[in-house]
Formats: sequence, C-alpha cells, structure tokens
Amino acid sequence: MFVGHSLVAFAVVAAVASRAFDVDGRRALVLGAIAGAFAAVPDADMAYAATGVLDVALAATVGAGGAVGGSEGVFAVTGAFWAASTIVHRSMTHSLVVAPVAAVGFALLVHRGQRVRLAVAVGAGVLAALAALAVVVHGALGLFVFAAFVAAGVGVAAVVRYGTTLDARGTFVLALVGLASHPFGDVFTGEPPALLWPLDARALDARVALSTDPTLHLLGAFALELAVIALALVVYADLAERSVRPSPRALLGVAGGLAALALPAPTLDVSYHFVFSVLAVGVVAASPGLAATARRLVARGRAALAAAAPRPVFADGGHTVAAPADHDRALRALATAVATVALALGAYAVGYLVVA
Repeated sequence: MFVGHSLVAFAVVAAVASRAFDVDGRRALVLGAIAGAFAAVPDADMAYAATGVLDVALAATVGAGGAVGGSEGVFAVTGAFWAASTIVHRSMTHSLVVAPVAAVGFALLVHRGQRVRLAVAVGAGVLAALAALAVVVHGALGLFVFAAFVAAGVGVAAVVRYGTTLDARGTFVLALVGLASHPFGDVFTGEPPALLWPLDARALDARVALSTDPTLHLLGAFALELAVIALALVVYADLAERSVRPSPRALLGVAGGLAALALPAPTLDVSYHFVFSVLAVGVVAASPGLAATARRLVARGRAALAAAAPRPVFADGGHTVAAPADHDRALRALATAVATVALALGAYAVGYLVVA
C-alpha cells in the first residue's frame, strides 16, 4: 500500500468518531486527517532508499560518462531504489512495540496548559531513547532512518499543536491508530514488517498470499488498496454532505482493462507497466472534470485579485466564492477515476482468468 495506509486510518477514525461518538462531520474529518497523517509517518524510512538512486546515478556518471536513460535505465533506478529500501524498511518504524511509545512521544509535544516545557522535554526524551535503541540495533543507518521517522512525526504533531485544539490525550489516540495500523497494510506486498522489533522474534515470516498465482496476488493487493481509496472517498462525501456519483465515462475502464491484456502479465516484481496503464485510463476518464474545476478555480482567483476582495475564497457572494458546485465536480472526478480503475482491474482479471 501507498496512500492506502493513510486513507484507511482516515476512513476508520472519521467514521467511528461520527457514528460512535457523535462528533460533527467537520471535526470528524479533521480527526481522520490527523490519524491519516500519522499513518504515513512510518514510511519516512524510505528516505534511505534514495541512496540507491544516487548510487546508480553516480555509477553512470563516474563509469562510462553516460547517463541512465531508456527503459533499462528506468528499471535500474527503480530496482536500486527498492533494493536499498529493503535494508531497513518495515523494521523499527513498522513495529507494534515502537508504535505506542512513539505515540506517547509525539503526543507530549502537543501538551497544552501547565508544564508545557516539561511535557515537551519528556516527549523529546522518549523519542531520543527510541533513536538510541535504533543506533544500538542498526548503527548509524538506524539513526538516519529513525531521525526521518521522528522528523515526520514531529511535523504532524506541530500541525496538530498549532493548527487544531486537540490535546495530548486525543493526539496519542490518533497517533497510535495511525502508527499501529500502518504495518498491516504491508503484509501483502514485499517483505513482511518486523512487527515485534526490537525483539528477536517475527510475527510473520513471509507476506500473506492472496493467491498462489503471482498475477492474481498482485491484482488482489491492488483491489484492496482501491477498495480503501473508495471507502475513504465515500466516508468523506458522507461527512461533508456531498455527492460522490461517478461519471458514465468510467465505463472506459472496461476497454482499458482488456487492452492491458496485451502487456506481459504483471507480478509484484514487475508491475509498473500494468499499474501505469490502468491508472492512465482513470486519469483520462477523470480529466474533463478535473480540468473544468481547475479552470473555474483559476478564473475565480483572478477575479478575486482583480477586485482586490478582502476575502477571496469562500466569501459571502459574487465571483469570489469557491462554489459548492466546484467541490462536487472535483469529488465526481475523483469518483470517476476510482470507478474507472476498478472496472479496468475487473475487466483485466476476468480476461486473465479466461486466457490463463
């Protein structure tokens, strides 16, 4: 998963806050967004994978004086990126042992009221202790990776501290949900996360297989992430009281999925050609709505600047208002993209089963 980590945390927290705790829609969306932001923090460890790209670029420059280009160059770069990422990816930052401790550290940075400096100092100390543990286990590499993790988490905590009224207790809950839910989205792809790091034990020895057929496994994992995206879109539309109906253009997905059958069967090892082709169909189907929304927003912004309006966005009337219709149009474009990709995936899966 990529965006799926954040979206599943967003959807679950927003829905639960609204349904179980009777939180109003707007605040539920904010709480969901905070949880989603924390759910993205563990993948800050991917910062180290950039060293793989730098190595390839340096080798091309120092070696024959050539550049990394063409399809072989692209796959060399992406291969180096993922190879470097496996060194420490899904270890300390994806641990269910680390998650609650890190959540405490991030939450203390958001403490309000008395003894703020003490709370911040304790929070920083907790995070520093985890960083020291990372150094003991992984050396300097562990420090680099955990520093990226801490920086990302502190950034989210800063936004919560200065952009919301949420207290440390609420931040802890949302941070814990985000950090602890993240690893479970990775059990279907790549190396399984080290859920019990730094303990010398593994909860999973291999990824969870959705099918013995590598192509069907990929399609299943892709379908799961697509379902999470759709769920988040539905939850958002419900709490924002907006329409989320896709355009009939989504039917283009069927043709796109069947056309993808002409490409080599994708697997987790080589999936770029399939993923990009299917996503491209979704972009094409949604582009008219997104383009129209962008043009209208640009026109409104120019009109607002020309009129020197004191409130150029969401004003009370006239041309300065970012109309709800624009919001609905953007949501419909996103819904169209998701529906198109879903139909393309379904068409490809049916075609693959028939051909296979």
